Amino acid sequence: MKRIAASVASVFALSLVATAAAPPKDYPIQPVPFTAVHVQDSFWSPRMETNRAVTVWYDFQRCEETGRIDNFAKAAGLMKGEFRGIPYDDSDVYKVIEGAAYSLALAPDPKLDKYLDDLIAKIAAAQEPDGYLYTARRLFTPEKMPKMSAPQRWTNLGASHELYNVGHLYEAAVAHFQATGKRSLLDVATKNADMLCKTFGPGKDQLKEPPGHQEIEIGLCKLYRVTGQQRYLDLAKFYVELRGRADTHKLRGPNQQDHKPIYEQDEAVGHAVRAAYYYAGVADVAALTGDKKLIAAIDRLWENVVFKKLYLTGGIGATRHGEAFGANYELPNKTAYNETCAAIANALWNERMFLLHGDARYLDVLERIIYNGFLSGVALTGSEFFYPNPLASDARYKRSPWFGTACCPVNVVRFIPSIPGYIYATRGSDVFVNLFIGGTGKLKLGKTAVELSQQTRYPYDGKVAFTVTPEKKAAFTLNVRIPGWARNAPVPGDLYRYDDAVMTTSNRETIKLAVNGKPVTLSLKKGFAQIKRTWQPGDTVTLELPMPVRRVVAHPSVKADADQFAVERGPLVYCAEGADNPESVQGESRAGKVLARVPGADVRFETQERRDLFGGIVTVKMVQQWMTNDGFGVTLVNSKPVPRRGEDSTESHPTEMTLIPYCLWENRGPNEMTVWFRTKPAPPEPWSASYCFPSDSVEACFDGQLPKNSNDHSIPRMTWWDHKGTAEWVERAFDKPTKFSAAEVYWFDDTGKGGCRVPQSWRLLYKDGSEWKPVAAAQLTGFPVTPCDNYGVKRDQFNRVTFTPVTTTALRLEVQLQPKFSGGILEWRMRE
Repeated sequence: MKRIAASVASVFALSLVATAAAPPKDYPIQPVPFTAVHVQDSFWSPRMETNRAVTVWYDFQRCEETGRIDNFAKAAGLMKGEFRGIPYDDSDVYKVIEGAAYSLALAPDPKLDKYLDDLIAKIAAAQEPDGYLYTARRLFTPEKMPKMSAPQRWTNLGASHELYNVGHLYEAAVAHFQATGKRSLLDVATKNADMLCKTFGPGKDQLKEPPGHQEIEIGLCKLYRVTGQQRYLDLAKFYVELRGRADTHKLRGPNQQDHKPIYEQDEAVGHAVRAAYYYAGVADVAALTGDKKLIAAIDRLWENVVFKKLYLTGGIGATRHGEAFGANYELPNKTAYNETCAAIANALWNERMFLLHGDARYLDVLERIIYNGFLSGVALTGSEFFYPNPLASDARYKRSPWFGTACCPVNVVRFIPSIPGYIYATRGSDVFVNLFIGGTGKLKLGKTAVELSQQTRYPYDGKVAFTVTPEKKAAFTLNVRIPGWARNAPVPGDLYRYDDAVMTTSNRETIKLAVNGKPVTLSLKKGFAQIKRTWQPGDTVTLELPMPVRRVVAHPSVKADADQFAVERGPLVYCAEGADNPESVQGESRAGKVLARVPGADVRFETQERRDLFGGIVTVKMVQQWMTNDGFGVTLVNSKPVPRRGEDSTESHPTEMTLIPYCLWENRGPNEMTVWFRTKPAPPEPWSASYCFPSDSVEACFDGQLPKNSNDHSIPRMTWWDHKGTAEWVERAFDKPTKFSAAEVYWFDDTGKGGCRVPQSWRLLYKDGSEWKPVAAAQLTGFPVTPCDNYGVKRDQFNRVTFTPVTTTALRLEVQLQPKFSGGILEWRMRE
């Protein structure tokens, strides 16, 4: 560990010498860079080592296997062959390089260093003479160019990802330069950026159109900081201000945040990753230019997200349709999208908001993200990943080793080793402790060097011990964040609140803070405990944050969480997983069904340290009367019928449920999971299906949203993916017998994009008592009853079937899927 720390210190010194002078304007608060922080922490060190030793190499291997790296060699003329993959795959390689660079700062690795040198040489060779870099364009003739890219440069910026790719190139180049001092990739990046500055910007009348996917704004600001070239910042501001400008281009709408200018936006809409990258880039430009109107805009957007659109885990993006934010308070659990990349983008944005305003509430959101909504996105092995991160699962959802669009695995690999750069920050004579992660940070206050170390078992223990070591005695203020969860506020605003008797009054007296063993009074400013004094080498500070188990409820407008509560301890959101709550079925122990359980009014919690589980965690045991509904109106407790009203019984049925941190679920294979627990049985849903893909919903069949066509990905859908060639069904129940004589079905068919097609055949049945019977063809007087045969399977329209009227309590739609294909429904309407 001493060798690693020494290496980091030397790299930090190198980066200070090699970096351009600080820009005249920037964030009032400056982060202590990742190169100056050495993490030695029981929670994060194993994760960072797995990322360094496993995920970096695993991601590079998959980039090799899928042709991503060969595309650069082919574009450079170093090997023959055609382009493989999707044009935005270039960005995946850049993201892994960025993560590898951060990892080199954590620990020297000659093999990795050499691998990067060789890879960067291929990238440099693939760059065109004027600086343009987009491997697909070098490998395709114009007539064969993928539709998303268009035949000529810059002619389809809404979809091509030309600028998105190089934004990640710039971030990788800066990280590699700061970690190694080498300019090899930085020179590629600045050559490309110089070409863009000649092509885009004020006065370039032909190209006044923003990129479809934001990212380049962040990259340009990083290049500006490291080179001092004003033109990079000017171009970043140009891109920020282009969105929503109908006078410069045809607007692309809310999904790309291109519906109104940033100065007028007040609600987070559209693609969640694009949005949060955009807001982070806006924050950078605002800080570097001092544009107060930009700051006001992202302040409004931040409040909208955190007060109305944030998941308890810190995730964002309620719906898979457009991978987008939902409406205010639209936060479904089982179908939550919560893309891992969106969690990362949200973390980037919230850190910048703290650097702008100095308020700990932004760090409260950041902490919630990194311990929950982000960390669930990668398995403990470091080689399996979530794309969406739902808050409930019926045991059909699991991590994947890779994805066709692999943004999440490669975003994970760059984010984990960057976390050291979030721990500390400075402003003048102020030092900020933002996160509680063991290790050492080296920072400068004026001309005085200060070393600050932490020892802690956070997030499982609220005790943190600091040692403050200035090179000589020095006066400054140490600002130690007191998390919102320790001050009775799970998040800023009222989207979530604690709903229990613990700490219902001010909790300041239970938070303990001491300097050199002597208690000090908490003096809070913007969520930080301020300790202003003259510090001597070796001074100590101890912080004790109580960590009771808390019950959380959502704002009443969040319908998905009505009559439910969640469980937290410290910064961790907990969940119940079937693996920890087995059931006995015919004498055999199996993973339990946790979704149907309904706690009574008497909840008590117990904690247990489990060194045998996931390398050592703290579990929460929830003990009380548990009820489940057997689906037939009979309430069961411990699988036994509960006496009905009027029946005498003095038997009680105490039971318990074990909860684990949400970030660790599905590390033992797919099984049921839930974050939210019901306080009373849920009313039965009026719809069901033989199967529904976990990220889709049966409810989508009946939501009244009309499709534009059968390949409409902008609205919710129900699919049987990835069942292929099978017989499937969907049912709709009704509160009372209802008369119907027609039905209309709009099939989902993503020909050209995926594996769903209209079905081979289908039919409609109605419930008659306990039997399902096929509807009959509309009958003419005097003719016999015949089966209905007018079942259409046309794309891009409703397929209407008419039949002899039936009065029923339920309808069932049965389909036979085409061989080798799945299928789905966008809308199903019934008519009298």
